[in-house]
Amino acid sequence: MLSQPKINVVIADDQELVRAGFAMILSAQPDIEVVAEAPDGAAAVQAVAEYAPDVALLDIRMPLLDGIEAARRICATSATRVIMLTTFNSDEYVFDALRAGASGFLLKDVRRDDLVHAVRVVHAGQSLLAPAVTRTLIDDVLRRGVSRPVPTLVDRLTDRERETLVHLGRGLSNAEIAAAMFVSEHTVKTHVSNVLSKLGLRDRVQAVIAAYESGLITAGE
Repeated sequence: MLSQPKINVVIADDQELVRAGFAMILSAQPDIEVVAEAPDGAAAVQAVAEYAPDVALLDIRMPLLDGIEAARRICATSATRVIMLTTFNSDEYVFDALRAGASGFLLKDVRRDDLVHAVRVVHAGQSLLAPAVTRTLIDDVLRRGVSRPVPTLVDRLTDRERETLVHLGRGLSNAEIAAAMFVSEHTVKTHVSNVLSKLGLRDRVQAVIAAYESGLITAGE
């Protein structure tokens, strides 16, 4: 029986103990392999280019090149999915990181099981939207003031797709959206797929950003 390919991961953080701790936890999993560690954003971009990992864990605050710019370059030039590492109530740049293409973020004091789960979830093409802290941080950044573009792209959506985008922006799961719209989960998946395709979005995280930026949802709603 052929074994399944492992999830290749790059870890970037300027704190060696953080990198080593995360690497130890992830490498202990039978389906995950840490292929490289990087002490700064520039080294992270280089490591992704060299190893083409499935997932990159990037600290938001790093020397030479910060995590946001590293994420922007990685997401623009590869299929690697990015998880940002942050410290609750100290980072002001979470919103920018998500706009750069990150699939979500974790607190640096994340529990062992949650770290492993996050890597698997993001590798599977999903995003880290479930934790309430995600919404809290996005709301906090938006309250600081975010310029909203003219919502021309949102105008491409049908009424049901727009309603789906609103629910995505509120952090609802497919099952919750289905219940709210009185449709099947299969129909919701179709709506979500159409929303992402029409708006040119990578995942549900960017759908949340689009819902806010288009004015469909306001901070704290």
